[in-house]
Amino acid sequence: MYAIIETGGKQVKVEQGQEVYIEKLNGEADETITFDKVLFVGGDNVKVGAPYVEGASVTAKIVKQGRAKKLTVYKYKPKKNYSRKQGHRQPYTKVVIEGINA
Repeated sequence: MYAIIETGGKQVKVEQGQEVYIEKLNGEADETITFDKVLFVGGDNVKVGAPYVEGASVTAKIVKQGRAKKLTVYKYKPKKNYSRKQGHRQPYTKVVIEGINA
């Protein structure tokens, strides 16, 4: 059984026991969270939401909070003596899917 959930403005396909990196959520490690925005539940009994499946939820446990590797953003305009270097590290939350309730 799998589900498609919406979190952080993105849609993520999840299965039970899967580790997923998603946009940062508020919470500490070993905390349980529930995703109510379930768009689709697949398996033996398929349920499609309009836009969300009623009564469906996905429970997950936060493993850790972290930040991704640094990206370098470099802006440059030729012949204008303009250049700008900037770094960015995107925060993320690593979760383990514990159950799909449909």
